[in-house]
Amino acid sequence: MIHRDPLPAGLKTRVRAAAQQHGGALVRWGWNHAKQLAAIGPMSPEAQRFGSFGDGSVICFPNDGLVNVESIHLGANTLISSHVVLSAGWGPGHVGLPDRVVSIGDRCLIGRGSSVIGHRLIEIGDDVWTGQHVHLTDMNHGYERLDIPISQQNQPENPIRIGQGSWLGHHVVVLPGVTIGEHVVVGAGSVVNRDLPSFSVCAGSPAKVIRKYDGIGEWKRISPEAATQNLSALL
Repeated sequence: MIHRDPLPAGLKTRVRAAAQQHGGALVRWGWNHAKQLAAIGPMSPEAQRFGSFGDGSVICFPNDGLVNVESIHLGANTLISSHVVLSAGWGPGHVGLPDRVVSIGDRCLIGRGSSVIGHRLIEIGDDVWTGQHVHLTDMNHGYERLDIPISQQNQPENPIRIGQGSWLGHHVVVLPGVTIGEHVVVGAGSVVNRDLPSFSVCAGSPAKVIRKYDGIGEWKRISPEAATQNLSALL
């Protein structure tokens, strides 16, 4: 007996293309609505677990980790983009954490894929925006002991503070113990391992001051030599 395909090849191709077109649209529609429904806002049950969660603030879905949110505080009208990690302490259920480990001010934007990992204190002032994949941590690992894996050599936690109105570009890394002043630009890809003064533009690995406001209306360029030789004086 000969079995014949009930649909001609050309018709099968058209049916498959139509299914992909409309099926894809349906998946995208469903995903967009799921993201809206799963976002965390001030009235969400999840928001009630935070130390504080300001009016108008949103944590987009999906997020990549919200750990010990009782010690995390969000100001008002702040946007936490998707795939962001906000973490307080050493892991879920950390006992004895301070009330305020991670604090993010009003009207902030934390870019997609970024991570704010606080063990002692990370303070982000009002109106601070970051690019994507920015990493802030107040703890690092040592390496001096050869008989202990680096992953088990924890250095003391040192607070991070970022002043209001600052901007951190894509892929910036801020290391423990750093204070970034107010109205500071940190260029994309910079590694910040020391304090940066207010009203400055900084870039590099490690980040150095390349422009600074002179207080009378102009932004003065800092030469590479001066940035290297006189960095301590600028700070």
